[in-house]
Amino acid sequence: MANENSGLHSAKRNKKDEFYTQIVDIERELRHYRNQFKGKVVYCNCDDPYISAFFEYFAKNFEFFGLKKLITTCYKSQEVDLFSQGNSEVSIKLEYTGGAENSLPSPDDIGVTPLDGDGDFRSQECIEILKEADIVVTNPPFSLFSEYVSQLADYDKKFIIIGNQNSITYKDIFPLIKSNKMWLGYGFKRNMAHFIAPHYEDTASDADHKEGMIRVSGVVWYTNLDNKKRHEEIILVQRYQGNEADYPYYDNYNAIEVSRTQNIPLDYDGAMGVPITFLTKYNPEQFEIIGCSYSYGEPVGYHKEGASFDVSINGRQVYKRLFIRNRNPII
Repeated sequence: MANENSGLHSAKRNKKDEFYTQIVDIERELRHYRNQFKGKVVYCNCDDPYISAFFEYFAKNFEFFGLKKLITTCYKSQEVDLFSQGNSEVSIKLEYTGGAENSLPSPDDIGVTPLDGDGDFRSQECIEILKEADIVVTNPPFSLFSEYVSQLADYDKKFIIIGNQNSITYKDIFPLIKSNKMWLGYGFKRNMAHFIAPHYEDTASDADHKEGMIRVSGVVWYTNLDNKKRHEEIILVQRYQGNEADYPYYDNYNAIEVSRTQNIPLDYDGAMGVPITFLTKYNPEQFEIIGCSYSYGEPVGYHKEGASFDVSINGRQVYKRLFIRNRNPII
């Protein structure tokens, strides 16, 4: 796990965020949202179109999705320019409104415009483009994820973006999760992804190692577009009554420990601590999220007076937990 995530940690320290998404992963996720894109302006505002596959995917599927417009901006141009050959020192905007023959746009079908600034998503120039957009789809910088999501929330934008699952507990992210303004998509196979990453060497020994790519665990799709997955109920088969020893209370939180999502008891109506991976199964009609174990998401009324924010059992610290309650327990 440490080797798999070393690239992410390094990215946060060094601000090297060039992780480019494979088109197969984009296809696998985006196919679930087709009807929600019709007539929409899609903006990929952290997407170098010469490496990343987001622009390619939406350009080729423009008519399939029934898009109104596709816009891409990136932080300067980092690789070979497919349209003019050679490297460019300026940031650019690509815009496509459809109509290409056989739905396969050529460089002549795509408007390429130099930006005045550096293409940073936080620049006023890019914010003005953001205001025009309906849905934002991209792989934002790992080191700026919280700031990036906060901007989307400020401008009330729909989005499908990639991030690390540990972001769930970040102070700017968790309130959106808790209030059902942001949730997880369908996800990557085996909860991991392979990215094209020019600045990192993949040290993973997994059998699916891919040359020239880095494998990163704990990568998820975050979105606020509805999907069928988040309305599927978890089938609960375990019981709390008669098995209390299997569900110890935390030293410092008024909640029981449920170490695996599949062990959530069907007959418990109080607060339960579950792994953050629970969010991949979360149905807001079945459960209520009331907090998380880090201070960013303290469950008001459940944190014991004078205790630390890291949960523990018999003095042993437990990894990050979400606190939930079953909305319809069978008592």
